[in-house]
Amino acid sequence: MCDSSRLEVVAAEFAAYAHAHGNRVCYFGAGDRLDDRYVDDAAWSRVLLGAQPVWDPRNWSGVVAKRGSLRAQFNRARNKGVTVTEWPPAKAENHDALRRVLSQWLKTRRLPPLHFLVEPETLSDLRDRRVFVAEREGREVVAFTVLSPVPERNGWLVEQIVRGFNAPNGTAELLIDTAMRSIAVSGSTYATLGLSPLSQRAGFTQPRQPAWLRVALRWVRLYGARFYNFGGLDAFKAKFNPEDWEPIYAIAEGASFPPGALYAIAGAFSGGTPIRLVLRGPTLESFCSAPNRGPFQCLPAPSSRETDCRNREGSHRRPARPPSPASKHHRRGRESPGRLKSLEVHRAAARARRARRRRRVEAS
Repeated sequence: MCDSSRLEVVAAEFAAYAHAHGNRVCYFGAGDRLDDRYVDDAAWSRVLLGAQPVWDPRNWSGVVAKRGSLRAQFNRARNKGVTVTEWPPAKAENHDALRRVLSQWLKTRRLPPLHFLVEPETLSDLRDRRVFVAEREGREVVAFTVLSPVPERNGWLVEQIVRGFNAPNGTAELLIDTAMRSIAVSGSTYATLGLSPLSQRAGFTQPRQPAWLRVALRWVRLYGARFYNFGGLDAFKAKFNPEDWEPIYAIAEGASFPPGALYAIAGAFSGGTPIRLVLRGPTLESFCSAPNRGPFQCLPAPSSRETDCRNREGSHRRPARPPSPASKHHRRGRESPGRLKSLEVHRAAARARRARRRRRVEAS
């Protein structure tokens, strides 16, 4: 959060302040700038948290041109009457329609908001942000996205992509497309969708870690799936064909990554002791009752017919056709009139064949 030329001084001041209060330093979500500062310092260690996709918005048209699947998603949303416009911060701030969509989206999350990493409450202060809103048929707000500035890189972070219950398939993709084209026109040269936890797409080779840390990270990958679909999030971001993936680290004091730093990170997520985060896993009700919205939600698989209707109609499911008389009779254990007639024809033919065989036997 400072000019590159002052990074060394600011980092030293921060460490001195922490030490003066009996604490040690751990940078969570550090990028290349901090990594370059500490990579050769034996008194510091790092662990890879994941990667974030980045683009130069000026090249966005070429990115879309290479991905027919993206263009198909844009068209699916447009065909359902979805249009995306940018709202001024003064209009978007605390807007009732946006709060309704945010409330719907939060109901699909399987854990309380983790304010330490992602702050869902952004609508109360949008002074330095850009807001793009998706409306259906020009009447109903169905989704929105919030972009936060990255001043030192002349760019923007897509901080939130929020979909309501009535957002058709392709709405999130259309929001990102509109936002990318808009910030490109304004002269931005950097854009990112933010951290994809546990992603290996940056091509970073993790140095040898202590055995306890390897076990802990493996446990996070396995146990974390209870709360977040890390693979689905990573695939969603990757389908936009990023120009690069930047590694994101946790950098801590110590020749090897200290257990206390990992415990502190988990405590920041849980809002207290990390044991609370482990014990308050999603309930059965959260698995069964929340609507399946967004690419990151893991819920029981719908029936094949329901899946087909969702894929074609987005959030508006095609009403099921009434059962045909044949299927109704079949479920009740009776034959339909048409099938009865067909069976009678086959039985009559079989009786005729048997009669012919008997006559041949008698004649011989």
